[in-house]
This record gives sequence, C-alpha cells and structure tokens, in this order.
Amino acid sequence: MTWLRKPWVGPLAFVVVAFVAFSLPPYLTGDRASARVQSDWGPHYPLLVVHVVCASIAIITCVVQIWPWFRTRFPAWHRRVGRVYVLAGVLPAGLSGLVIGWMTPFGPVAQVSNVMLAVLWLLFTWLAWRAARQRQFRDHRKWMIRSFTLTVSIITNRIWGVVAFLLLADRVPEAQLPYLVAGISTWTGWVVPLLISQWWLERKPRRKAPVRSEQREPVSV
Repeated sequence: MTWLRKPWVGPLAFVVVAFVAFSLPPYLTGDRASARVQSDWGPHYPLLVVHVVCASIAIITCVVQIWPWFRTRFPAWHRRVGRVYVLAGVLPAGLSGLVIGWMTPFGPVAQVSNVMLAVLWLLFTWLAWRAARQRQFRDHRKWMIRSFTLTVSIITNRIWGVVAFLLLADRVPEAQLPYLVAGISTWTGWVVPLLISQWWLERKPRRKAPVRSEQREPVSV
C-alpha cells in the first residue's frame, strides 16, 4: 500500500488527535474559569474560544491535506477539505489570534511573537490558496508546508514551554517565571520549526548515481 511509504503520517495524526482531545474540551464548556489562559479583558474569553475551536479544525484538516495518499487518491475531497482548512480553520483562528495575541497577559515579548505568528499564518495560507487557484501547484505545495508548520507549531510551543520551565524554575523569581517561559516558548515554538521547514524546502535532492553497464569484450567468431 502506497500510504505505508510515508511512515510519519500515522504518528503525526496520533499526536494531533491526542493534542486536540486534551486541549479542546475545556473551551467547550462555556466556563471562563476553565480556560487555560486567563485575562481580565472582557472579550478575551469568547475570542479565545473561537481561536481554539477553529485552530483545532485547522490542525486536523491540515494533517489530512498533507497526507500524500489522500491527496492523490481523492483530489476533489482534497480541494473540499482545503476550503474547510482555510475558511473554517485558519481564517477565523488567525484573525482571533491577532486580537488575543495583542492582548496577551504574558507581556510584550510574547505579544510580538503571537502577532507575528498570526500574520504569517494568514499570509502563508493565503499565498497557498492563491497558488492553487492559479494552478501553480509547486508554489502551492511550498506555501502549504509553511502554513502547516505554523499550524502545528502550537504543539512544539508546549514542548518548549515545558523545557523552559524545567530549566528556569529554580533560577528565576516566581513572579517573573510565567512571562519568561511564555516569551521563550512562543518564539521558539514557531521560529525553529519554520526554519527547519525552510531548510527542507531549499535542500538539494541527492543525485542518484548513474547505473553503469558492464562492458563486455567483443567475442571473436
């Protein structure tokens, strides 16, 4: 089966589903106190709910979109899921992320990172959409890889947050710790994966060595 040639699909899908199953439920209760990010700004909670729900749609549909077997076997569904990814996922999640990123309670370092992430996420996704509409599929693929990288960066954000907390918990005053951890994790969470994806896109493929045919001595008759 051709999909078995891409062994990363299964583990990636598992991690994404597990992350959504853990992160999404607290924001479906309507209880402001259950939100993992608290803010005194009134509209913060409803915008946060919109952001989390739509980002969950984006991250799940994006995994389906980059699955090579699905993309080649069901091109019509690939286009339909792509519309869901853009219109029900990235667009509302990115716009709400702009606002709540600007109003973050974790200080100016995280604020700048969150706003830049939202802007680039919207930009890369729009460029991927435009390239597909223009049937420039090579460019579409490149922009979608960048968009996908920012979509799943929320997962690496959490990993960097844990690492930063473990390294700094005993070295930084408790009052400053949340701001420092948030500043580190928000930047490394999307910048590092984006740099890796850009390196991967620009890498030169290995050239296959030419197959040399054995030269046989002419046989005299």
